[in-house]
Amino acid sequence: MSTSPETLEFILEAIDGAGSVTARKMFGEYGVYLDGKFIALVCDDTFFIKPTSEGETFLGEPDWGAPYPGAKPHFRMDGDKLEDRDRVCELLRITFAALPAPKPKKPKAKKQD
Repeated sequence: MSTSPETLEFILEAIDGAGSVTARKMFGEYGVYLDGKFIALVCDDTFFIKPTSEGETFLGEPDWGAPYPGAKPHFRMDGDKLEDRDRVCELLRITFAALPAPKPKKPKAKKQD
C-alpha cells in the first residue's frame, strides 16, 4: 500500500505552521523536510516523525511505529493526533532543533574526456 496524494496534502497542510515544509518522493513513499532538514516520513498514509529525546519528553508517552519493515521506530502521528496542529507543529520545531544540520553535499567530480 502506498500513500495517497490526498493524505500527503492533508499532512502537509496540517504541519505548514511549523515552517517551510516540503515533501519528496522516495522509495515509493515520501520524505518530509522542514526548512531543508529531513525530519519525517509519510508511509502507508501515516505520518512518522524522527524520534529525539526532546520530542519524547514533549510527547510524554509517544505512539511508536516503524514507517516500513526493518526501520527504527518513529513517533507515529495519525488520525486525531494530526488534528491538533499546534501540538504537531511544536513537536516538529522541537525535533528540528534537536536534529543535526544536514551534511553539505560534495561537489560532483568533473568527467574527464
